[in-house]
Amino acid sequence: MHWYLVHTKPRQEKCAEENLVRQGYQCYLPTLLVEKLRQGAVTVSDEPLFPRYLFIRFGHGNSPKSWAPVRSTKGVSRLVCFGTEPARVDHHLIELLQQQRPHTTTKPQQLFFPGEKVQLGDGPFAGLEGIYQMSDGERRVIILIELLSKPVSIAMRPGSVRKLS
Repeated sequence: MHWYLVHTKPRQEKCAEENLVRQGYQCYLPTLLVEKLRQGAVTVSDEPLFPRYLFIRFGHGNSPKSWAPVRSTKGVSRLVCFGTEPARVDHHLIELLQQQRPHTTTKPQQLFFPGEKVQLGDGPFAGLEGIYQMSDGERRVIILIELLSKPVSIAMRPGSVRKLS
């Protein structure tokens, strides 16, 4: 049995996986817990590790006609091919991704990292640059700004802070 790569429609990886599994195909969609900013609050969501892609497994007995249901499945855009041949994925890569899964489900990828430069978006300090320190556990973040030539820590809503590139 070999693994292949399916290209999905935008933000429809989980829909494609669900529909393919319902049809009896073996699929694998590696995901990662990520902090996201939604309506001014930090939430944790399970995002695909490879946006718009998922893996599908086919056995030796499948004929070329068996690809047709995959291509017409809701959420699927196309099969990834090199020329006319579907792109084969080494099974060792899939095994490695599956082994890493327990490590990625324990703690989400943070939205802000300590020491990262940020800009304050509202309030009396709007437009000032600061340095992200940490989350205080009460849905607020601690930012270090320079005020009157002295470092000052302030607590703000995460929605009031944005990353500087």
